[in-house]
Amino acid sequence: MRGVIYLFIATLLAAVGWVASKIVVQSMPGELFIGSRFLLASLVLLPFCYKSLLKLSMRQVLSACGVGVFLGVALQVWVYAVAISDSLSEGAFIMSLAMIIAPLTAWLLFQVKPNRAFWIALPVSTTGMMLLSLTNGWRMEASQALFLLAAALLSVHFVMNKRISGNLKPLVSICLQLFVVGLVGLVYSLYTQPHSIGFSSNLIIWFAISTLIATSVRYLLQTMGQYKVSMETAALLMILEPVWTLLLSITMLGETLEPQKLIGGGVIFLSLFLYIKLSRRFAKAEQAKMVQAKTVTAERPAA
Repeated sequence: MRGVIYLFIATLLAAVGWVASKIVVQSMPGELFIGSRFLLASLVLLPFCYKSLLKLSMRQVLSACGVGVFLGVALQVWVYAVAISDSLSEGAFIMSLAMIIAPLTAWLLFQVKPNRAFWIALPVSTTGMMLLSLTNGWRMEASQALFLLAAALLSVHFVMNKRISGNLKPLVSICLQLFVVGLVGLVYSLYTQPHSIGFSSNLIIWFAISTLIATSVRYLLQTMGQYKVSMETAALLMILEPVWTLLLSITMLGETLEPQKLIGGGVIFLSLFLYIKLSRRFAKAEQAKMVQAKTVTAERPAA
């Protein structure tokens, strides 16, 4: 039960991060925000994992950092989309499609064929995406296209991160990857034209919230929660993030969502729910068949 509570709070803090990011990027460049935010967040997590970090081989460090680069690029695209978007909630629903895109990414990169649940959920999620983006005819807004690109890049990170997860402790991996995300952001900001930062108490407060609460505490709770519950339970809880983002953006930012887009977000939520539940059901059915086949083979008399 404690793991469920950790994950529940983590999804809420992730939604707070959406709102905080939208407020912060109105006063400072997005690439600088991502760089400083995640670099500081990694330093906050460092005391919890530095002993394990010192025991890593150079190969393990490089693999985690390489995966972190994909996350860094995805977040740079994401923060730019946040800066130009008029609707955080639809962006959150689009970003949640990364979970649906990931099996297709694994298929393209590593020839791992998606399960049946993916092919059932895919047309549902596509319908939801169409409802979100086709409000004004057959035209996708720039922010929506960028959110979709960020989701695709995030799916690459999911797939690559899963391949290295067996060799690294989650908290160590997260700390290294957040550090790399910060470096990617800061390096990218060096090559962009200088922008002025409108320093204010409001900016400092929301920057601190996004860094300490929505990043460091969020990832720490998420890691502890995923350690204590099953993968299926964790995945079901994590899809609450766009729902909280919708509620917070309406109450805190005064955002309004057209009925068609609200339905589209609901359809995407449904596709994620179907994918997770059906994946679990098909996996159990496949496992039962394997057990039955082994039993039949064992009971078959020798010739």
